[in-house]
Amino acid sequence: MVAVIMLSFILSRTLCQTVAEATCKAHPTLVTTLRTFTTSGPRCGEDSDGASVVTYPQLKTMLSNRDVQLFDVREPEEYQEGRIPDAVNVPLAVVDESMKLSPEQFQQRYNVKAPGKDDNNIVFYCRSGNRSYKALSMAQQLGFTRARHYKGGYSEWAEKEGK
Repeated sequence: MVAVIMLSFILSRTLCQTVAEATCKAHPTLVTTLRTFTTSGPRCGEDSDGASVVTYPQLKTMLSNRDVQLFDVREPEEYQEGRIPDAVNVPLAVVDESMKLSPEQFQQRYNVKAPGKDDNNIVFYCRSGNRSYKALSMAQQLGFTRARHYKGGYSEWAEKEGK
């Protein structure tokens, strides 16, 4: 019975991957949306691509040097309850749409300069790293290949800052 379940899992996963790859070129937005809502971020103890992760000390340095475009992808209510200084609230549900805005539209909506695709100081964060990982994946799919995420999230920030 276990072998049947495992074989079923492997076949369904392979089928899903094949369908996703086949539709990726024809429907990239659909594929990005499906990945956003069907995959999970890194699990506790796992690292995503190390180059894509910002640590607490790195973020502190970036903030003190004023060299960060920091995006909080939590819901507005969470953002209002507490946030990392200089963060701009771009909820996960609108990250894809927001990153596609023209620089003028982005500035008008968020009152900050729009991030550029080659910028290496774009950082997403959320409460604990899962939503920011999803936002990072979306941004990378849109060509923001040097974007990163703060895996520790606001939870780690608040703990280390004594809030």
